[in-house]
Amino acid sequence: MRQRSLIAITAALAAGALTLTACGSRDENGGGSDTSGGTTVVIGVDAPLTGDLSAMGLGIKNSADLAAKTANEEKYVEGISFEIEALDDQGQPSAGQQNATKFVADDDVLGVVGPLNSSVGESMQKVFDDAKLVQVSPANTGPGLTQGPKWQTEKVRTYKSYFRTATTDAIQGPFAAQYIYNKAKKTKVFVIDDKKTYGAGLAATFTDEFKKLGGDVVGTEHIDPDTKDFSAVATKVKNSGADVVYYGGEYPQAGPLSKQIKASGAKIPLIGGDGIYDPTFIELAGNDGTGDLATSVGAPVEDLPSAKDFVADYKAAGYKEEYSAYGGYSYDSAWAIIEAVKKVVEDNDGKLPDDAREQVTAAMQNVSFDGVTGKVSFDEFGDTTNKQLTVYSVKNGEWAPVESGTYTG
Repeated sequence: MRQRSLIAITAALAAGALTLTACGSRDENGGGSDTSGGTTVVIGVDAPLTGDLSAMGLGIKNSADLAAKTANEEKYVEGISFEIEALDDQGQPSAGQQNATKFVADDDVLGVVGPLNSSVGESMQKVFDDAKLVQVSPANTGPGLTQGPKWQTEKVRTYKSYFRTATTDAIQGPFAAQYIYNKAKKTKVFVIDDKKTYGAGLAATFTDEFKKLGGDVVGTEHIDPDTKDFSAVATKVKNSGADVVYYGGEYPQAGPLSKQIKASGAKIPLIGGDGIYDPTFIELAGNDGTGDLATSVGAPVEDLPSAKDFVADYKAAGYKEEYSAYGGYSYDSAWAIIEAVKKVVEDNDGKLPDDAREQVTAAMQNVSFDGVTGKVSFDEFGDTTNKQLTVYSVKNGEWAPVESGTYTG
C-alpha cells in the first residue's frame, strides 16, 4: 500500500471532506468534465447490495469507494477525479449481465470492480470484453473464468478484459483437502454443494485432492440453495459415518446446514470455502458451529502490515457495514484500475486518450503495486500472482485463523 499521511487522510475522511466532483458533460476522452477543468473517471462496482449475500457485497462496495476517495485525496492521477457507481446484482447472473450492459453504456466508466459470485462473473465477461472494458473481481474463484472451461487439461484465456485479485478454487479446494487430511486427521468426508458455478467447482477440486491423499468420500449430495430445510441431507450425513463435511457454497445455506447436521446427531465439523467465511455464518450455525472451518484467500487482513492503513481508514470513514471477507481485495481491485488509468494518462501527455477503455484494459496486464493484501500483479491468464490462503475456525463466536500457507500440488 502506498505510504502517505494516515493522520491527514483519516481526519479528512472522518470529517467528510473527501467529496467527489460531480460528473458533468462528457468529453471525447471518455470521461466526464468537472467544473474545475479536470476529468471524472467512474469505476463501476457490481455486487449483491441486497439479499442474503449483502454483508459481503456492501463490504466490496465500501472498500472500492475508499480506494477512490484515497486516490482523490492524494491527487494520485493528476487531473483525474475518481467516482464510484455501484449496482446491485443480488447474486443473480441475469442481474449481473444487465448491470454490465449499463456500465458499458456509460462512457465515463473505465473499469469495473466485481462481482462476488463466479456465476455472475460468467454472465458479465463477454459484455465487458466486447466493449474492451476492464473488470477486476475481488472474489471470483472459479478457475474457468480465466483459464477456460477445460482448464484442468487445457488452459486458454478467453477474455482479456477479465482480471481478479482473489486466487482460484484450483488452489483453494486442494488447500482445504490437505489441511483436513494431513493436519486435522479427518479421513472420511461427506461432500455437499449447491450446484452453482462456485460451489460445485470448489467441491470438485476438494474431492479430487482428498482422494489423491488417500481420503474416503463416503457420500455426496446437492442441495437447493433456495431452501433452508436440510434435514434429509443431515440424516444422510449422520448415517454415512463421515468425520467431516465439506460444503461448496455460501454462508446463507452453510449456516443452517451446519446447524441441522449437528441436530441430527452428527457432531462433526463442516468446512467450506471463502463463501462461508463471514460472521453471518456463525450467527446462522449457532453455538454448535464452534469448530467449523473455512478457507479464505490471502492472509487475515488484520494481521498484514500492508493493511494497517486500510483498516484504520475504513474505520475512520464511518461506513456502516464491515469490510467483510473481500474488503482488502476490493480495495486492491479498485486501486489496480486506478493504477492502469494513471499509466494511460501519463503515457498520453496527462490526459485520457480517445480509446481510453482499450488502453486501460491493456495496461492492467502489467499493473504491479504493493496493496492492502500484499503484492498485486497478474499472470498471463489475468489471475492474481498471490496464491496465499488461510484456514479459519469458529472459536468463541468468531472466525480465528488457524493456518496460512500456499497449496503445494
